[in-house]
Amino acid sequence: MTSPSQGLLSLYILDEDNAWACGGNNTILKTTNGGGFISGVNLNSTNIPDKFSLSQNYPNPFNPSTKINYEIKNSGFVSLKVFDLLGKEVAALVNEKQNAGSYAVDFNSSEYNLPSGIYFYTLNAGEFKETKKMVLIK
Repeated sequence: MTSPSQGLLSLYILDEDNAWACGGNNTILKTTNGGGFISGVNLNSTNIPDKFSLSQNYPNPFNPSTKINYEIKNSGFVSLKVFDLLGKEVAALVNEKQNAGSYAVDFNSSEYNLPSGIYFYTLNAGEFKETKKMVLIK
């Protein structure tokens, strides 16, 4: 069994017999008998991104919706915001703590009543910050 060298990160108790404990080193511990026996499961580390990245939205240009994909390598507070050409925030798509992983966000411009034009989206995750351009054509 692999031990979580960086300590306990999360504990999920499903019922009195079943629980999962997540620790450092991509370790998951599972019990099915209330803790009498804990089995270790080592995650495949390829599922966790090794870097931060913000992808170009697709489709681009778009009307009225597009998808924005990003990856974060560490858990932490994440924001994904859309700005117009003047720098005014027109949409906050993500504004929460997220675990390391890959994410996809759908941006539907019709929910914000935006005109055709050039917009920028910015991902902030810890020390990582990146901005990309997208074009809305109605």
